[in-house]
Amino acid sequence: MEQPLVSIVTPVYNSEKYFEECIKSVLNQTYQNWEYIIADDKSTDRTIEIAKHYADTDNRIKLFQNPENLGHYKNGNYVFTLMSGESRYCKVIHADDWMFPECIEKMVEVAERFPDIGIVSSYRLDGNSVSLSGLPYPSHHTPGKEIARSYLLKGTYYFGSPSSLLIRSDLLRKRDELYNQNHLHSDGAACLDLLTESDFGFVHQVLTCTRRHDESVSSRIAHKLRTHRLGPLQHLVDYGSVFLSKEEYRHRLKELVHHNHREMGRDLVTMRSGDQFKYHQNRLKDMGIKINPFKLFTSMLIHIYKFIHSKFYIR
Repeated sequence: MEQPLVSIVTPVYNSEKYFEECIKSVLNQTYQNWEYIIADDKSTDRTIEIAKHYADTDNRIKLFQNPENLGHYKNGNYVFTLMSGESRYCKVIHADDWMFPECIEKMVEVAERFPDIGIVSSYRLDGNSVSLSGLPYPSHHTPGKEIARSYLLKGTYYFGSPSSLLIRSDLLRKRDELYNQNHLHSDGAACLDLLTESDFGFVHQVLTCTRRHDESVSSRIAHKLRTHRLGPLQHLVDYGSVFLSKEEYRHRLKELVHHNHREMGRDLVTMRSGDQFKYHQNRLKDMGIKINPFKLFTSMLIHIYKFIHSKFYIR
């Protein structure tokens, strides 16, 4: 069977430690009709040297060097514009991640079988454990609305990281940008946006590996400010009206706002970074959500009580 062209894309910046393993995982794919596009964002380490070495050995590897540093998400959007016009699918693979040999073959197989599918995911090796489980076998094709509703209402997340996904190229060409540059965690929102007009595919095999480390600037910022806590709330505010009823939206919003107040109260009691509290306060304001002083104070009292009880309670 004829293999459609797949654009494999890697936006990269200062990733010499892991990049070679990433490139080798591309070269080891059982699927052969691909182009590999590397967009280097003015790296200052050996990243360019590594990329040039492999580009010289395989003409399917195309290296682009940005004249100036664009930043993480802007470069992530830019790399999509470099895809061939003949590309039918796009496989993102970040420079610190890698793919198992059958990854593209199995994902394309599902996408070709179901033309309504816009994004394909699979089980992944998440650090040292397997994640993204929960879909019943053999759910290779699930309506996009069903997947989006499950995430918005229950928090079930089958998208993984960008490296976990195969995306239909036509959906990317229709968008000026896939990732919102103002949000540190915009990959989930990108998936919800794609599911507004397409369905979801899943391969019940471990096909990708997402490496866990805190060496990147975005990872350090996310860890310091606990930005992940606001992701589900931001996604609900942005896409709740698209996938949920008004009553479902109001109920879920109440749940997530309550959870956020509880976590902010704990941060204040444990004297976490003031920058963290200010960041959450500003992001909530941007979403049109006001902090409730009474709920915040109540949360603080509860966590103070728990702290005292754990320190001084004698059995």
